[in-house]
Amino acid sequence: MAVEPRLLANAIRALAMDAVQAANSGHPGMPMGMADVATVLFTEYLKYDPADPAWHDRDRFVLSAGHGSMLIYALLHLTGYAHPTMDEISRFRQLGSPCAGHPENFMLAGVEATTGPLGQGFGMAVAERHLNAAFGDDLVDHRTWVIAGDGDLMEGINHEATGLAGHLKLGRLIVFWDNNKITIDGSTDLSRSEDVLGRYRAAEWHAVSCDGHDFADIRRAIDEALADDRPSLIDCRTIIGWGAPNKQGTSATHGAALGADEVAAARKQLVWDSAPFEIPEPILSAWREAGRRSGKAHEDWRARLAASPERNEFVRRMEGRLPDLGGLDAYLEGLIANPQKIATRKASELALEAINPALPDTLGGSADLTGSNNTKTKGQGPLTKEDYSGRYIYYGIREFGMACAMNGMALHGGVIPYGGTFLVFSDYCRPAIRLAALQRIRVVFVMTHDSIGLGEDGPTHQPVEHLTSLRLIPNLAVYRPADAVETAECWVLSLERSEGPSLLALTRQNLPQLRLEGSEENLCARGAYRLRAATAERRVVLIATGSEVQVALAVADALEGQGIGADIISMPCWGLFDAQDDSYRAGLLPRDALKVSIEAGTTLGWERYVGPDGLSIGLDRFGASAPAEDLFRRFGFTAEAIVPQVLAALQSRGEK
Repeated sequence: MAVEPRLLANAIRALAMDAVQAANSGHPGMPMGMADVATVLFTEYLKYDPADPAWHDRDRFVLSAGHGSMLIYALLHLTGYAHPTMDEISRFRQLGSPCAGHPENFMLAGVEATTGPLGQGFGMAVAERHLNAAFGDDLVDHRTWVIAGDGDLMEGINHEATGLAGHLKLGRLIVFWDNNKITIDGSTDLSRSEDVLGRYRAAEWHAVSCDGHDFADIRRAIDEALADDRPSLIDCRTIIGWGAPNKQGTSATHGAALGADEVAAARKQLVWDSAPFEIPEPILSAWREAGRRSGKAHEDWRARLAASPERNEFVRRMEGRLPDLGGLDAYLEGLIANPQKIATRKASELALEAINPALPDTLGGSADLTGSNNTKTKGQGPLTKEDYSGRYIYYGIREFGMACAMNGMALHGGVIPYGGTFLVFSDYCRPAIRLAALQRIRVVFVMTHDSIGLGEDGPTHQPVEHLTSLRLIPNLAVYRPADAVETAECWVLSLERSEGPSLLALTRQNLPQLRLEGSEENLCARGAYRLRAATAERRVVLIATGSEVQVALAVADALEGQGIGADIISMPCWGLFDAQDDSYRAGLLPRDALKVSIEAGTTLGWERYVGPDGLSIGLDRFGASAPAEDLFRRFGFTAEAIVPQVLAALQSRGEK
């Protein structure tokens, strides 16, 4: 016997009420308000298979309004995913339960993206179209569905993603707007008066409205969206907390438990007689049947995959395995044979010239700084609405949108995204960089113009605190290479790093090549290594990154000329060095030597390497507008300025 859709939706509402009430924490209003829309989507339209959550051609569903996490937890349980179990739902927001306050992709299969911070998911639609162009409809033919709240559509990132999605005509992207007219502060009238649908239409989206509690009207709106070749916004007019008779439609249901009395009243209103965390068997059976709805489509896809001559390459890409990158070895050998004095941003471009032909997975781009970031290589055509096979995206001046899109591509799979902007503009990208680290995804952020060495653009563009602040993000590998060889090695490490993002901090100014001998080992893989050993008795260890390694060489030469031995340590990545064993770290940074760090940025953090009696040469103020050479002299990044400080530090240690 068929079960009425309203009863299926009420199962979502009951679980949302019960879980939030048990935790005395959470957001019951959104799941209760969007339960009807979610029921139609998951029982009639969404292509998924709970028995194989990682099916490569599944539709992607992103709960962008992640505060309403009980919506996705209820849907996963009801449709038959192995997790969350009812016990795990009953421990919502508690230690040890995968049902966190906001959905986390690494905690539950079926959660495609960690959400709560807004703006994630748009890049999934880019990845789908790009892979469809490469492998055809037989292997790649799915959609990206998003549930977004009023907050999502207010955030600035929404404007960036909306504009680019419309420009690229991503017709496989369908967004449900939970238009309940409520935010935490109260009515949306407090803070918004624009024509949201008009804004989307102006951005070349299809936009349609529906009654979010009328199942037939929801189906009509979805069918209209499916028939349109533009991305679609479905304005779902809903009542937040629908079913809670005294609190629905108010901000009281947004971010707090309903309370025992209101839960009891809602159960009566919904005609829901089951005990907390219990689902009547006919309703659960109907949901489980809906979860098996795409089984035949999955079976047919597997048959097409098995017969496809592209099978091995497709699976390799979707599983994130790298092919042979032997071309990089030849490139590195060429650098040793013919040293290059170039900016590391140019060295990055040259490394990409070797990488991109060997690695079809890469999809590059820049936030309107292609010629400055050097992120585009020969033969790398643009990805456009006319040709999704292109491997380069012109993001426009949308740094945050670019970073979020790259996260979505990496979460989708089959693509290794990289994108560029200036290091100082990493501030615009920071929430997305943090989410990339939290979600453990392979994304490469190419950040050029990495210090006062960029010169005349002045303090507004000269990053000072950025390296330090980015190094604070857990699971983000921050690389600052010193020359062309280190840049290539850091690119290899970034591509090999499948469990987290990487950030390359690159120079505008030319740097001499310091590595002149080949190595069987990727020296940057240890985070730091001895570039040159002292010739006189070692008394000083100079530690530097990026463009300041050449400064350290000049300092060492001057010290050696006075009979003071100085090791030079290049430290392109703090995190990788910290991961080395004690003996390796102690071998580079011995206790008996004066340790001196040299980096054109804030000194905070360097004390962990130089120790309490060490010396940190840095820049704990903003820069100035002038040529790079003048700035390095002005702020003391020269041997003439540093050597006297080293000698004074040695003297203070009682050494002559």
